[in-house]
Amino acid sequence: MSGKFDDLPEIRRKGLEKMEQVYGFEMSDGEGDFFRYTADHLFGEVWNRPGLSDRDRRLLLIGLLAGKGYADVLGIQVPAALANDELDARALREIVIMVCHYAGWPDGAKLNAVVEDAIGKAERQAERARAKDAEPS
Repeated sequence: MSGKFDDLPEIRRKGLEKMEQVYGFEMSDGEGDFFRYTADHLFGEVWNRPGLSDRDRRLLLIGLLAGKGYADVLGIQVPAALANDELDARALREIVIMVCHYAGWPDGAKLNAVVEDAIGKAERQAERARAKDAEPS
C-alpha cells in the first residue's frame, strides 16, 4: 500500500494513519517532542495495541474526558465516534445518562451539549446528502 506517509519512519506512519482513522480528518507530520509522543507512542503504539477495539477505546476516552470536564476534547471525540460509526445517537445519549450519575451532573450536562450538537450536525449533513442524491441529474 502506498500512501502519503510512506517516506516517514514506520512508527510515525502508523501513528499518523491511526490519527486520521480515529479523528476522521487529514493529518500531517509535525515537529517537537510533544507531537512525537502523540503520534509515535499514543497513536502508533497505544491505539494499535490488541485487546480493545477503537470503539472500546473511544468509550473509555469519552467517559474519562467527560469525568474531567474536558468538553473541548469531547468536541473532537464525539463527532469522530459518529462519523466512524463506532457509536450512534442512541448510544451517545445513553453515555450521557451514565456520566451524569457517575461523574456528576455538571460534567454530564457538558457532555450532553457536545453530544446533541454533534448529533444535530450529523443529521443536517445526512439530510443535505439525501437531498443532493434526490436531485434529478
